[in-house]
Amino acid sequence: MRKSKRRALSPPSDDSAAVSSLKDRTTTANTILDQNPLSLTGKELGLATPPVSDTLDLTPTIRETLSYLYSESTVAKIWGVAARSFDKSTPPTLYPEYTKPGATAYVYRELDFWTSGFFPGSLYLLLERQRKYSRALSPSPHSGLPQLPHSLQLQYMCKWWTHNLHQNAHLKTTHDLSFMISPWARKAWELDHDQKAYESLLTAAQNLAMRYDSKIGALRSWDTCVTKRYSFTDPTKDFLDNMLNLDLLFWASVELRSPRLYTIAKTHAETTQKHHIRPNSSTFHVVNFDQSTGSVKDKFTNQGYSDSSCWSRGQAWAITGFTQTYGWTGDKTFLETARSCADYFLSRLEEGGIVVWDFDAPVSSEPRPTDTSAAIIACYGLLLLHRSLVSLHQQSPYLNAALQIISTLCANQLSLPAKFETSKVEVESVEHGKSFEDGNLVVEMGQGEETILRGATINNYEFAPRRWADHGLVYADYYFLLVGNLLLEMGIGENLARR
Repeated sequence: MRKSKRRALSPPSDDSAAVSSLKDRTTTANTILDQNPLSLTGKELGLATPPVSDTLDLTPTIRETLSYLYSESTVAKIWGVAARSFDKSTPPTLYPEYTKPGATAYVYRELDFWTSGFFPGSLYLLLERQRKYSRALSPSPHSGLPQLPHSLQLQYMCKWWTHNLHQNAHLKTTHDLSFMISPWARKAWELDHDQKAYESLLTAAQNLAMRYDSKIGALRSWDTCVTKRYSFTDPTKDFLDNMLNLDLLFWASVELRSPRLYTIAKTHAETTQKHHIRPNSSTFHVVNFDQSTGSVKDKFTNQGYSDSSCWSRGQAWAITGFTQTYGWTGDKTFLETARSCADYFLSRLEEGGIVVWDFDAPVSSEPRPTDTSAAIIACYGLLLLHRSLVSLHQQSPYLNAALQIISTLCANQLSLPAKFETSKVEVESVEHGKSFEDGNLVVEMGQGEETILRGATINNYEFAPRRWADHGLVYADYYFLLVGNLLLEMGIGENLARR
């Protein structure tokens, strides 16, 4: 079936729109770029946008491994954590972030921490699967197999876990507003036309734009940056991670018809392109600017091995962020930057497609820590990059590359599985006398981590205030689900899922 793709957008023409004037909106702006079907290999996977160069000659073992993207355990891990809040009288105010190395239980953070949106976002991704792909992914109620949560249960759980998060849209002290709002609010709007979520998205975008410094040409990241090695208290810093906040600004620029938001997002990407990308296409993590002149003062790391090394998650943010920016602008310099960052990332993989936390961390007698979050974020960017190149009828090795990395993750870095369990409950009725129906849907977590993936690295920088590796991480799981949903959208996922 032919798929549609968003056309690159020109700057909107009117900046007078405001959130309050859009309360009655019920549609989201979309434009369509037709894609001509190509007669190419990969047909057996049902590709909606067949690639030019990807043969997708996946072995049965790799296909089997990729099916874990849609396993019962993947759903059970998320549901099992979420369901614990059901017996409480108020919605959550603490949100899962990570598991400690060697431990299995989640450690939680306050709702205004930058990672709070990822777990509710994971719930919404499961809801999207139930709504759009249940035929392929959900067992038949007559199969005798364990059933997944009903879409109405998922919808309620999504509402429950996001009830207290709308207030984060009003924060003016963080550059992470898209991470905090977009993972759940975009899906709430797209799936349910949730007006409150829509307004939160627009409010968050406007508050994010307030952090733009026109002299620098970038959004301000952390106001301060302090480690055991340095202390930068001047406010003008740009983190590579910030590229993932631009998608919110571009989206809001369309909804508000705001050339200002569009220009801020595009200019920030250009500034990042100029100062964060090295000649060999590796990346600097942090750039510190002089607030008065706009000139660069320092380039350094906050989470990588060294100032001159390449932190793998930063490289993954670059792949994804520049590809997204190309999708909104149509500016092919962003596409080329995304490709060069992707090629560098792929050239630095360990044998078997393993992603270490920093590509330049020294090799010693102990294996270098992996970062599954970097791996899966990069895979999301590679899939977006593949789709962009295919729409231009250009060759793309990135689909196969992404699937190989995902296969490695599924083979080596999945936590021990969880499963759903139900028991029969005796019910007496006038019409039928005594009969049995399914009881509560419960999750048996087993002996593994509460996260889907393990092997992540929050921060292994030797001067970091908190430093550890080899653990579960909430945004690794979020991107794992997001990649699964994107493959479904591309027409590939249903052929990978075991029925």
